Amino acid sequence: MFDIGFWELVVCALLALVVVGPERLPGALRALQRGVRAVRQFTSQVQSELNHELRVKELHEHLRKAEELGMDNLPPELQRSIAELRGAAEQVQRPYAKSNQPTVNKPKGDSDTYES
Repeated sequence: MFDIGFWELVVCALLALVVVGPERLPGALRALQRGVRAVRQFTSQVQSELNHELRVKELHEHLRKAEELGMDNLPPELQRSIAELRGAAEQVQRPYAKSNQPTVNKPKGDSDTYES
């Protein structure tokens, strides 16, 4: 990644020691570590979101191709994409199916358990 050798690191460490001071150097290193970790997490999150969006776009293209072919005698790649899209659609609809069930409202104060 960076073409930094041992002696360049030693010079950077000495420079940081002079500029920041020995009292604040550990805190500065921790802050630098937190910053690097935050940047890595952000780039990882962006990368996963881009991969997800590319996968969604690919599935939409396969769906369009399948619709053009009339959904009959599809190649295996398109059949897998269609099955994956159907599974995703079912997962999205599950919470709504559960919330559409009628609920029984009990009056306040009624309880299934009785105390003696």
